Amino acid sequence: MIDNRRPSPSSSPKLKINGFIRAKEVRVIADDGTQLGILSLRDAQAKADETGLDLVEVAPTANPPVCRIMDFGKYKYEQSKKEQGGKAHATQLKEVQLRPFTCQHDLEFKIRHAKEFLEAKHKVRIALLFRGREMMFYEKGRETMGRIEQMLIEVGQLESPVKKEGRNLVMIVTPKAHSAPKKVKEEKREGKKEEKNETKTENA
Repeated sequence: MIDNRRPSPSSSPKLKINGFIRAKEVRVIADDGTQLGILSLRDAQAKADETGLDLVEVAPTANPPVCRIMDFGKYKYEQSKKEQGGKAHATQLKEVQLRPFTCQHDLEFKIRHAKEFLEAKHKVRIALLFRGREMMFYEKGRETMGRIEQMLIEVGQLESPVKKEGRNLVMIVTPKAHSAPKKVKEEKREGKKEEKNETKTENA
């Protein structure tokens, strides 16, 4: 089924994606780099739907145009980081992928990984992937993302709130800048009190 959704003009991508693509036939590359050959646009979109990813026209002037199946939201994020200039930085963007009906056990397992990434000072991109009819449970997906945000609140904070990218919901969580531990703060306060008391004794 061809995705005919249209993003708003302000967010229209430079690359054509899903319903923006107009060619009748396209050469398709899978997300793992596998060449799928020349397919009708309908079949190419169906292939993207099966993986929960987007169909992106990467070479519009080729004959036929070349399309790649990819996570377009992640692609845009990585491109924006490159455009900001090649500053050396230890922080990496890690990704955790979920589905609308990920069970509680698997959710907790993935959240543990996300916490480990954040504690290692890496950013984490949380992606909730929808396939086919799962789009009917879009609101359930938003609720799940809200729960995930609360589960990560001790070690992370939102850099980018939940938003829709292609057919998926994504958010970026960045490591939280921890303040000095409570015990250290209390020791500093006690030290200052002792200094004040010593000063008063000397003045007396």
